Amino acid sequence: MKKSISTIFILLLISASSCKNLNVEPSDAISTNTLVTTLDGLTNALNGSYALMKDHISFNGSIDQNNMYLRQFFQLSDFASDDIVCGQITEDPFFASFSLDHSPAQANTRYYWYVSYKIINGLNTVIDAVEKSGATDAKRQQLLGECYFLRAFCHFNLVRLFGKPYSADPASPGIILRTSVTEESKKARATVAEVYASVLTDAEKAASLMTISRGVQYASKEAAWALLSRVNLYKEDNQKAIDYANLVINSGKFTLETASTYPSLFANAQTAKETIFCVAFTEVDDYGKFGSIASMIYSDGNSGWGEEYASSSLRGLMASHPEDVRWSYIVPLKDGSGTVQKKNGIEVYYISKFSFQAGRPNLSSPIMFRLSEMYLNKAEAEAKMNNAGLALDDVDMIRKNRGLETALYNKVVPSGSTALDAVLNERRMELAFEGHRTYDVFRNKRQLNKTYWGYHLRGLKETDVDLSKSPSGYPNMVVDYTNPRVIYYLPVDEVLSNPLAIQNP
Repeated sequence: MKKSISTIFILLLISASSCKNLNVEPSDAISTNTLVTTLDGLTNALNGSYALMKDHISFNGSIDQNNMYLRQFFQLSDFASDDIVCGQITEDPFFASFSLDHSPAQANTRYYWYVSYKIINGLNTVIDAVEKSGATDAKRQQLLGECYFLRAFCHFNLVRLFGKPYSADPASPGIILRTSVTEESKKARATVAEVYASVLTDAEKAASLMTISRGVQYASKEAAWALLSRVNLYKEDNQKAIDYANLVINSGKFTLETASTYPSLFANAQTAKETIFCVAFTEVDDYGKFGSIASMIYSDGNSGWGEEYASSSLRGLMASHPEDVRWSYIVPLKDGSGTVQKKNGIEVYYISKFSFQAGRPNLSSPIMFRLSEMYLNKAEAEAKMNNAGLALDDVDMIRKNRGLETALYNKVVPSGSTALDAVLNERRMELAFEGHRTYDVFRNKRQLNKTYWGYHLRGLKETDVDLSKSPSGYPNMVVDYTNPRVIYYLPVDEVLSNPLAIQNP
């Protein structure tokens, strides 16, 4: 995986071409010396890393419009969950997330692995050059901190997809850590614990370096704190998860959206009060039906494929409170009489969290971290530390800003439930479709219950399924955290080129 400086920057600058207002030098004008001595060179290189999260780039000699870092991340995460129902059989490799019929040759996991390490390798080159220069001015230190943040973010996303949850087996194989430009290309997988340690070290360093705000479309000290809260929560270091969440909350830079403003949060992510860090898309980045995040889960009749819907399971959880403004992102397809339409026996409830930036049905700036998650991270950690009242207070902070002022817990745990149950239910509703659900279930050693009709039932038709008789007898209905397919196979490209990378069972 070693790459020359010139190769890295040609790739980064090509990938930055869709970013507006970037003054990018010709690739042959970029050198290590230019990077170190000019702030523009460093900024352009780093902007290229951000752009790789949203651009369609060449993989195996061609550009597939369905290949995009964020599209693959959300699909690999959310399409495996019980929040989204698969509406039909498709040849798109995301179908494997529903069916659990994973393969090392899956096009989406292969691309995601490839682009993740492309981002990481580019960041390593920038980190190496800046640190060798000895530059200590605030602007360069800010950009260096952003590099450490992005490297931590990318490694963490990889280990969530390809390694077991930390709580299940921290000594199990994780992913390949790339933290230096001088590493050998053939390298063994670090353990899950080793990956977490590296992510935490990078995020802590990022937080210590960043002192300048460049806007929520770039990393910041608060974004690093948010990542540290999330990673420590997954690691079950609960007090640290609380402490870092409190740093974000008490920074005074973010405010929970209210019941009146929440419905416009995701269409206006770059200016929203809750956004800590998002990946900024512009109208140039409106990929339409081909390759956008929204196109599979929303359609205005022409804008997208609209083949996957909000599940009956999630809607059932939300059903007792129609006043909850989070319903605004679940859009039923109705006929002229107001009846919700069905496709293949599944009610069509589109998902619009990735739609309507600038009024466009396939455009948004996906939010990676926002304030409500910090309250929920605190609540989960508090519940696990037997502080049920504090946990429910944090949950109520969310609920009273989502139109549920008359349905607050007021420190009282629901009968027949636990504080942790209440927190996880709230996480599910609040963070639905944002890439959290599968990890929340499996890291808490729970089962994912998909006891509803959909094409996650591999090889079956609607007429074959009678859920009233024996739902547990159907494949992929209930997925335990111990199931090996809660994570994906390493891509065949890595295993064939790197014999030290042992495949997942």
